Amino acid sequence: MKLKGVDRTILVQSSNIDLGDVLPDYARTRILQMAGKYFGHLNTASVHFTREGVLYRCTVNVQMGALKMMSGEAKSADIYAAFRIALERVAKQLRRAKRELREDKAQRVDKHPAWLRSSTGRRLGLGMPMGTDHGSARRVAAE
Repeated sequence: MKLKGVDRTILVQSSNIDLGDVLPDYARTRILQMAGKYFGHLNTASVHFTREGVLYRCTVNVQMGALKMMSGEAKSADIYAAFRIALERVAKQLRRAKRELREDKAQRVDKHPAWLRSSTGRRLGLGMPMGTDHGSARRVAAE
């Protein structure tokens, strides 16, 4: 998937590792695939690699459309695995954001405030005073 003008907005860098040519291309390709899958409008993305002892740390930041910046971070002994795990974490955030924005999302009945007040209040005794005789309405009418 090729989105217009986004290669300049995907920054792949490292502070103390020589990344070569293959890893930055791989990172850009995978970010473009993810962008096409979820929203299709990539504003900016950055990938940063760092070496910490025997592990590699990868931080991925992605901003799509009008959404806030999504970030994912992972450590692994393999630099490609660290990137994939960090990208999966960002993809999970984007998937949840997309699900939240969908119009056909069903409303949860158990989250409705009026329903919560009416059902839990009576169940817990908050709707009526404790010890109320339910037959008192008939007695008042008979008097």
